[in-house]
Amino acid sequence: MRRVSRIAAAGIATAALAVSATACGGTSSDAAGSKSDGKDKGVAIAYDVGGKGDQSFNDAATAGMDKAAKDLKIGKKAVEPTDGESDADKAQRLTELAKQGYNPVIGIGYAYAPAVKEVAAKFPKTTFGIVDDATIKANNVSDLVFNEEQSSYLAGVAAAKATKKKSVGFIGGVNNPLIRKFEAGFVQGVQATDKSVKIKRQFLTEKAEDGGFSSPDKGKEGASGQIEGGADVVYHAAGLSGQGVIEAAAAKKVWAIGVDSDQYKQKALAKYKKYILTSATKDVAGAVYNLTKSVQDDKAKGGVVRADLASGGVALADSNPEFKNMKDLQAALKKAEQDIVSGKIKVKTAL
Repeated sequence: MRRVSRIAAAGIATAALAVSATACGGTSSDAAGSKSDGKDKGVAIAYDVGGKGDQSFNDAATAGMDKAAKDLKIGKKAVEPTDGESDADKAQRLTELAKQGYNPVIGIGYAYAPAVKEVAAKFPKTTFGIVDDATIKANNVSDLVFNEEQSSYLAGVAAAKATKKKSVGFIGGVNNPLIRKFEAGFVQGVQATDKSVKIKRQFLTEKAEDGGFSSPDKGKEGASGQIEGGADVVYHAAGLSGQGVIEAAAAKKVWAIGVDSDQYKQKALAKYKKYILTSATKDVAGAVYNLTKSVQDDKAKGGVVRADLASGGVALADSNPEFKNMKDLQAALKKAEQDIVSGKIKVKTAL
């Protein structure tokens, strides 16, 4: 049973991008080839904390942008965040992209919500997207959200079946409602599978600006502490910081569970992949691609676009052959997946 997002299943690989300076700070990547006359240059994305190269959330968005640019023969631009930036900085970045003629303009991450709301009102003919936020109600804004708790439940089932020490861990990048969804699903999945398994939980920071999503050293320290305390499977929802979690797991030869992208396949993590059991994926790539195509087809609509387990928008990757060969684990996952999709299992979004 293949448990990867539909875009991942199509074999999207994050392309290397040419980097250049931008007027609003950070870096960006441009590509020529827009099929418009300059009024619509193509798709633009503004990265979340951690930026391009996080092997997770932002890189999934890059994959969707790259595929859209290639398939639809349009231009593309990706802009990096800056350290300690304000909502005004984000608004300036989105404003510049809209002025330059990019459509859609997509904020990658809930932190862009105030900026997207402000700028979208000023550019009603431009379609905006925001990933992981459903609070903006505007005709030209698509709220691209996911049922992360469902794939996290499956990660919990896998962890409970894979642990030999009856102890697993969860590392969240930042203590906020979004990451608590990952935590809630994971805990529920573990407990539903084996109540005797102990769960260690930690959030790296209380605020994103303190580096919870962008500090591999924090992730490594947090995971190392959990592993030293007995955990032999550690699931992270920590963006770039998750690379440290995976590194710590590999160093101690225990399992790590990745997030957002199929981290077993990420080149930067190749030397650790033997210890990446699976990843709880969400199809950010597909969301970016689909929104871009809807703009090109003149069919873009505002409102919430939700991806879940039933649609394939969230999933559990099975790239690691050892994971696929764990028959008891796979049987438990199949049943859990069927029960979630049917509604028999209601996955919590908070503990």
